[in-house]
Amino acid sequence: MKVHPFRGIRPRADLVEKVNVPPYDTVERAEVRQFTKGNPHSFFHVSRADGDFDDSVGEYEDKVYRKAKDNFARFLHDGIFRQDKEPGYYLYSQTWQGRTQNGIYIAASCDDYAEGDIKKHELTRKDKEEDRTHHLLTLGINTGPVFLFFKDSPVYEEIISDVLATPPEYHFTDEHEVTNKLWHIGDPEHIRRLSEFFTGLPCMYIADGHHRAASAFNARKKLEADNPAHNGTEEYNFFLAVTFPGSHLRILPYNRLVTGLNGMTADELLKKIGERFDISPTEKHDPEAGKSFVLYMDGKSYLISPKAGTYDTNDAVGSLDVSILQTNLLAPILGISDPRTSKQIKFVGGRKGSAELRRAVDAGEAAIAFSMYPVTVEELMQIADSGMIMPPKSTWFEPKLRSGLVLHGIEKTG
Repeated sequence: MKVHPFRGIRPRADLVEKVNVPPYDTVERAEVRQFTKGNPHSFFHVSRADGDFDDSVGEYEDKVYRKAKDNFARFLHDGIFRQDKEPGYYLYSQTWQGRTQNGIYIAASCDDYAEGDIKKHELTRKDKEEDRTHHLLTLGINTGPVFLFFKDSPVYEEIISDVLATPPEYHFTDEHEVTNKLWHIGDPEHIRRLSEFFTGLPCMYIADGHHRAASAFNARKKLEADNPAHNGTEEYNFFLAVTFPGSHLRILPYNRLVTGLNGMTADELLKKIGERFDISPTEKHDPEAGKSFVLYMDGKSYLISPKAGTYDTNDAVGSLDVSILQTNLLAPILGISDPRTSKQIKFVGGRKGSAELRRAVDAGEAAIAFSMYPVTVEELMQIADSGMIMPPKSTWFEPKLRSGLVLHGIEKTG
């Protein structure tokens, strides 16, 4: 892998709690405004400058990107952000509900992405790619990290153990009760050991941030074309990422809500489902193992499991729970042929869990809910290793990486 340390652009430690925000694509525009209201230091002024305008201005208008650039220039001028003088790595630790993930901020290679050594498992949308590409080219900085992971190694754990034993530079708890810590790694020996470790990895996997990775590659292509002296060492050949051991990560279920029963009564629906699934009433709200779902409807829960022969056990994608549900129930029974475009289905991911499913059904916002068992890291790696793509809304990683802690400039900054 082509990984290197970099001169991170970071907020002052005394302002980090006011600056840091969730990833740009996990909040709606109205939520952005709530974060920025009364807080001129919020990083959403940079990552989501559309929140600085009323709704008469489109999210993707040129003036939004120019405003983001102006806001960041103000942050630099006012000393809210500063660039480290020497290249380094950054250790990032997040603890939520008693579980900790320890990763390293790196400058990851666009070449590794293009050559498939940074492995994907999702398709990207053109409009979202264009948004972040425009944003990156306008500002000249990666504002949000791509979330990567690699196969576990005791060597990595040993390298970071010394750093974890020292006081962090940043230490705060965010609005989701996640404890976040960050250390700057400037010691030459630690840098050397981390560089050797990452260089020796055969591959990494994208957990979250497919659009950020794609936009970094798109920006590189344009900047390379515009630079007659391009030699491959320029900082635009790299993008901001945080990479973790796979076992540190937590994947939560990506549940489904369906607004109607496709013209059937509840009894007719259950009978139809019973042709392909074993059904039994249950008091549980979540499945306890894969290849099972909890269906909630009319105040009752049912455990459903696919009958033998209804899916191909040798098909890594087709045997995912989300695929089994889509192929055997959502499409043929409820008429949801394309979950990407159907208005009959809603997706509920992350910490909201099955309680939100029951609330929505009981409130009449949906007719039926499906509580899923989460995809495993091993399933994700198997699919990515095979060059295949997972169905939409398959994975929800938690906790999310905060934005505004460490930035990566693709051109000289400060």
